[in-house]
Amino acid sequence: MSPAMIAALCFTVALLVTTAYFILGSIPLLVLKHDTPLDARFVRGFFNVYYAAGLATASATALSYLFAGRFALAFGAAGLAVLAVVLRKSIIPKMDALGEQIQTSGAEAIAGFRRTHFTAIAINIAQLVVIVWSLTAARL
Repeated sequence: MSPAMIAALCFTVALLVTTAYFILGSIPLLVLKHDTPLDARFVRGFFNVYYAAGLATASATALSYLFAGRFALAFGAAGLAVLAVVLRKSIIPKMDALGEQIQTSGAEAIAGFRRTHFTAIAINIAQLVVIVWSLTAARL
């Protein structure tokens, strides 16, 4: 196995660990009532860190597969990096806006924040499924 492929597999493991870790960390946060701005800031911060870590690991994975000559996997990992940017630019501002409304709007803002939180988790689970599926489908 070439050094480039070994690096690609190492970065793939890092991507899997990052994704799984943040899924496992974000699901228990659903038990928060999300009824205070502090809860909202904590969850928002958690996802902000995840999107930054996801961008870094997906980008490194994409580059390593590119150097290994595995262009389909490189393209897929690059897609995950782009998705991390898109989600960070859409989910985080939405969480910010809803978090600010929690004190004034009450139940409506709390429900919206919980839906956004749940949606972000569902997207992360779908990403993990796609990553694992692509690895099983690819002939490494």
